[in-house]
Amino acid sequence: MALLWDVRWTLLQATATTVALFLLSSALALVLSLLIGLARLSSRGWLSKAALVFGETFRGVSLVVQLFWIFFVLPLLGITLSATTAAVIALGVCFGAYGSEIVRTSILAIPRGQRDAAAALGLSKLQALVLVELPQALLIMLPSLGNLLVLILKSTSVTALITVPELAFTANALNSNFGANLAVFGYVLAAYYVVARIILFVTRRLETRLATARGFSTRAAA
Repeated sequence: MALLWDVRWTLLQATATTVALFLLSSALALVLSLLIGLARLSSRGWLSKAALVFGETFRGVSLVVQLFWIFFVLPLLGITLSATTAAVIALGVCFGAYGSEIVRTSILAIPRGQRDAAAALGLSKLQALVLVELPQALLIMLPSLGNLLVLILKSTSVTALITVPELAFTANALNSNFGANLAVFGYVLAAYYVVARIILFVTRRLETRLATARGFSTRAAA
């Protein structure tokens, strides 16, 4: 415990780095999930095929390989990125590819009648998507997106391979300098667990609120 107290600020800084890495990569992943998922449903063949290639490529290649390519290979092509930037891009792109399937399948789960009703009301395809399909699809995809966010959090530890000073990298450095310490690794375990529980709590609360709002709007319409 004495070592844990001595290195508390180092561990707190590493925790902040991990959370920041998670937030940035999650934001990128969610944006890509929506864009690629919608592109997969596009009536434009070239756009749908391009989105399919993107998804299959980044889902089929190991995250570690993607990290190495972005951090070690791109500089050979004249593109040099910091370790943190490379980590955010790799995590965002990799999990954005997975998330795009969540978005695509959730929208496809909306009954056909909803689209027909929107068309009957004179809504354009874009209006129907934004006002009718996406709000319903969001409720369907939230549980899966919550799990995806937890996976992103866990995968931040992989970025230690390219020297990002997050929790796993810092714990390993402390282990090398001071020897294995149960309290330090216990802190790392607890930190990941607490942040994961917060993520799941937030997504479940959001899911409950959306379900309540949808139930209210349905009763009002009736």
